[in-house]
Amino acid sequence: MDVPNTSWDSLRKQARKLEAQLDEQMNSYRKLVATKVDSADNDLESGIELLLKQLQQVNYQMQVWVSSGGSEMVSHTLTRHQEILQDLTQEFYRLRSSLRAKQEHASLLQDFREFDRSRMELEAGDTSVEQALLREHASISRSTGQMDSVVAQAQSTLGAFVLQRSTFGGINSKLSNVSSRLPTRFCVQG
Repeated sequence: MDVPNTSWDSLRKQARKLEAQLDEQMNSYRKLVATKVDSADNDLESGIELLLKQLQQVNYQMQVWVSSGGSEMVSHTLTRHQEILQDLTQEFYRLRSSLRAKQEHASLLQDFREFDRSRMELEAGDTSVEQALLREHASISRSTGQMDSVVAQAQSTLGAFVLQRSTFGGINSKLSNVSSRLPTRFCVQG
């Protein structure tokens, strides 16, 4: 019996450590989103994504441990860790979407300024046709990049929906498990 407790304690400590690291990095990411618009810190984003995946794996291992005969208190602890993971994941996706929206907004404003400047130059006749075509090509390239970022944002939103779906599926299975354990109580209430 001592080995499973050690295993559970090890998993719980690992989950707490990952949650603390995620909390620290999320604070840095919040500051980044609040202050920066022009560029994203991809290292920070990828670090947070890696920690979220590691925490998800630890939660899965904890779930396997609980399903093999853990107590109600252990089950409650697992539920709490799963809620923390879900909250951190949702906040990360929300912050990332906010940063992407700020970047897109800044890029659109920059494109508008460049368009307005090139229009003025064309009207003044100071530029050649080749330069105008090069600017148009650059503008089209930026627009393609922005469309790619919108698609990436949609994919991250899909990932959040998939996570929510699995969470609700877990809740449904827990309710089914409880209802199978207490059939007489639910019959009296129903």
